[in-house]
Amino acid sequence: MAALQDALQQVNHRIERAYAESGRSPSEISLIAVSKAQTVDSLRALAAAGQRAFGESYLQEALPKMAALADLALEWLFIGPIQSNKTRPIAEQFAWVHSVDRLKIAERLSAQRPIHLSPLNVCIEVNISGEASKGGVAPADLTALAQAVAQLPRLRLRGLMAIPAASTNRVEQRAAFHQVSELLRQLRTLGLPLDTVSMGMSDDLEAAIAEGATHLRIGAALFGARR
Repeated sequence: MAALQDALQQVNHRIERAYAESGRSPSEISLIAVSKAQTVDSLRALAAAGQRAFGESYLQEALPKMAALADLALEWLFIGPIQSNKTRPIAEQFAWVHSVDRLKIAERLSAQRPIHLSPLNVCIEVNISGEASKGGVAPADLTALAQAVAQLPRLRLRGLMAIPAASTNRVEQRAAFHQVSELLRQLRTLGLPLDTVSMGMSDDLEAAIAEGATHLRIGAALFGARR
């Protein structure tokens, strides 16, 4: 468990260095530990080191973890593909959803969000690289979807999420992330009060920070490469 705590410290140091280089403050970022396929003990160890936000992609795996860790003040984010028959527990249990990519899903989340909870924070996932293997709305269809989602009463549209095509080239990484930030700026000019850009993972968090990321989704750098 000490190794997990050391990994968290190393990731936070990377974030601090990247912010120093970009002239931004580390307080502007939220680090999401991507905890799919990880044990409850691992999550508890990271929480003991100060990590509070955890991102899950598979509902059937996430719910038992959430129940086992209910004694901790953790923030749970759903970051994976969403099936229509899974929207109710997501709407009931999570604080954020980063992977809304079609209006039908957004409408179901809004209708099923319990009235005693605050509106569900959502990001629209954008398929910025046009990869057939990934979810997300095409950039050309983003504006119409964002305007529709923003009208739903039990949701709060916060911003965009993207997973660009993998690249080890810093210039290519920044170019893709810049496109996401530009899309967010365009939506803001339409009057949408957006404040979130969820982008950047273990191999490209520095490029994401340089291009305006507010939420980083980090898995391998914390837990090691998945087998």
